[in-house]
Amino acid sequence: MIKRHDLSLQSESLVTAAGRIAAENNAAAVVMLAEVPYDFAAIRDSLKKVLLIVTSDKPEVQQAAQEDAVAIVPLQDEPLTRQAQISQALLEAISDELLRAGDAVVTVYAGFEKETLDTLTYIRLAEHLATLTSRDLKLLETQVPLETLRQVVDIAIEIGREGREGKPVGALFVVGQHRKVLELSHEQVHDPFRGYARKERLIRLPRVRESVKELAQIDGAFVISADGVVISAGRILDAPASGVTLSKGLGARHWAAAAISKVTKAIAIAVSQSTGTVRIFQNGNVVLRVEPMERAAMKWHDVTTEPPPMTD
Repeated sequence: MIKRHDLSLQSESLVTAAGRIAAENNAAAVVMLAEVPYDFAAIRDSLKKVLLIVTSDKPEVQQAAQEDAVAIVPLQDEPLTRQAQISQALLEAISDELLRAGDAVVTVYAGFEKETLDTLTYIRLAEHLATLTSRDLKLLETQVPLETLRQVVDIAIEIGREGREGKPVGALFVVGQHRKVLELSHEQVHDPFRGYARKERLIRLPRVRESVKELAQIDGAFVISADGVVISAGRILDAPASGVTLSKGLGARHWAAAAISKVTKAIAIAVSQSTGTVRIFQNGNVVLRVEPMERAAMKWHDVTTEPPPMTD
């Protein structure tokens, strides 16, 4: 049995306020990002008819929620800001059918002291998910233009969600510093993009996008220049994976993505064949993760909000 932490008066007041706001606004759930295990059964009962969803990357918190028969959304043990953790939890909750894309939720979490719940946010998922990827891409410190990253990430999301011909498909894209990337890779198959004029290889062109989605079934990576030209396809990346650390369960495609992003200034984007999850790598690390939810209605928006600083 996991030892539980008592809620402080401040935390208890915040949970009460979250339940009231959720009930008054017909929110689907209160989502609690917990750093320590609480008496989640008591919290759930205090919320009455409002669903409690606990999310955490801490094994002891996950076990406590399971013991209390409370809905739990486990997070990957990857370095993320609080806002990124909340976004990841909401995507996972939708994938687990605990929430729907049109729902509203109230989130509570510790923004400063890990044992004190001090932050409450009301979120409409449709609006939040529509701006999520655009905002996070803008925060990447990279010379690759945002528009090029948008184009490639959109294709990756489509591949992860749809696969090809009804079958799941993995894919790997490397964007930016393409000359260096070519030096650190070799040709696996005859390059299907070789010989075409530059203007016929722009990633924004619908027929190029369809070709990329079709060619995702072959082994190797797509190499794309910073200005959105498909330089090559079917490249095997040779960058060494020394010094790279990844979460358990990630395969060769993700190790290759991490390695090439560590030794170059390129951004690597990997699509998992088994889950459809899209992971974006920079400097050898996962900096953004997008789940394969239904995104047909997603629209890009420019936003200026910044996530809160990382807390321990």
